[in-house]
Amino acid sequence: MSLTALSPCYLAQLTWPEAQALRVQQPIVLLPIGSTEAHGPHLPLGTDVFLSEELARRVQLALAARGQCSVIAPPVSYAVTEFAGEFAGTVSLEPAVAMAQLVGVGAGLNRSGFVRLCLVNSHLEAAHVATLRSACAELTARTGHAVAFPDNTERRWARTLTAEFKRGTCHAGRYETSLLLAAQPALVRQSISAALPANDSDFLGAVKQGAGTFTAAGGPAAYFGDPAQASAAEGDAIYALLQQMILTTIDETWPP
Repeated sequence: MSLTALSPCYLAQLTWPEAQALRVQQPIVLLPIGSTEAHGPHLPLGTDVFLSEELARRVQLALAARGQCSVIAPPVSYAVTEFAGEFAGTVSLEPAVAMAQLVGVGAGLNRSGFVRLCLVNSHLEAAHVATLRSACAELTARTGHAVAFPDNTERRWARTLTAEFKRGTCHAGRYETSLLLAAQPALVRQSISAALPANDSDFLGAVKQGAGTFTAAGGPAAYFGDPAQASAAEGDAIYALLQQMILTTIDETWPP
């Protein structure tokens, strides 16, 4: 089987001789990162993972069009997600455990000869994002190889995204529901999302006042924003913006 014929190219689907042949090309390793947590009554627990996998797939196609080699690693599906901890099915890791997991995966890829690692993250809880930043610093110090972390919570990227995202009321709202409609529409319970009223509770303001759960922040059904207004077309438009964010960060980390 020709590796160039694989599109997308998933590390988990390769045999070890195929992986050995691929690593000679020094591919960019796209590591999808998400969580297992409540996303309203209309989106699955694995929403963040599915979004990151789809974004990695789209980025890989764009990299291939530029003549750059990449491979998509198996996703990291567990993270710090305390805000959703009160809802069934949510699995939250302690920060130290989440940190060890990320560093372990990154270091393992390095030892296996895959040294150009790019994180593709869709879980935006502040404690989780802080864990990613710490993991990148630890990995760089330990391996001597830079890690690309396109962070859409950074102002330069956040200001390019939707109004709902910029308000911080996007958990399982129009923003994420649109993304999943564009990626895996069969996973969206559209009969439920279409009937959900908009939740304009000030999530970020509530957090600043000390709220530590979605319910305390004004999201008793584990969603904020307006999922009923979501569309696949908007999801595709958001993916295009996120794809550009990742491509730019890759170029900044490993100049062409």
